[in-house]
Amino acid sequence: MKKTHHRYGLLLACIGLCGVVLLAGAVEGFRLERVIQAAQQLYGSSAVDAVKDWNDALILFQSETEQKKLKNVNEYFNRKLIFESDLKVWGQEDYWATPIEALTKGRGDCEDFAIAKYFSLKFSGVPVSKLRITYVKARIGGADSNVTQAHMVLTYYSTPDAEPLILDNLISEIRPASRRTDLVPIFSFNSEGIWAAGAGTPQSGGGSRLSKWTDLVEKMKSEGFE
Repeated sequence: MKKTHHRYGLLLACIGLCGVVLLAGAVEGFRLERVIQAAQQLYGSSAVDAVKDWNDALILFQSETEQKKLKNVNEYFNRKLIFESDLKVWGQEDYWATPIEALTKGRGDCEDFAIAKYFSLKFSGVPVSKLRITYVKARIGGADSNVTQAHMVLTYYSTPDAEPLILDNLISEIRPASRRTDLVPIFSFNSEGIWAAGAGTPQSGGGSRLSKWTDLVEKMKSEGFE
């Protein structure tokens, strides 16, 4: 979770930057031997166990129903990662970690949780059209509080017009948006589009119009992902 409101402007300012070839779909994008080799070269031997554990989990998730995948992926990362700010983990104010980076560190902020869940569901066979990484304002301090912080969650739409389900690191239970009145959406995106809050039609270009997403995808390509 972020500390200040001015960062919304920085995030939105990323929109409109250069495009990128996005990762190939589903589980075939995760070739274990190649990913292990690349991760070891990039991050050292400590990354190997993280990659193997993640791969083993994805193999199990592939055979499950979508609802079960949501539950297990959400629980997996909420258990594996400890929340920590980017400044403490990476020495930077705002850093988008790949799932392997986050799992190797064992720590991450809200973006890292949401990103890791997005790619895990994608690799386990959930269409990205059903998934959106969503920026929100999160109210803290109770129902009557006026204090908000910038936050990121993963949202799942069973159909384009369905009420989304919220996968969050703050509350482990997956709840429909109507039961998360503490969250106010700002905008959301996936590899196919960007949605302003309340908009039914996305802008074209998807995450490739966000510079940090572009950087993230490039890092994942260097990690051996297709």
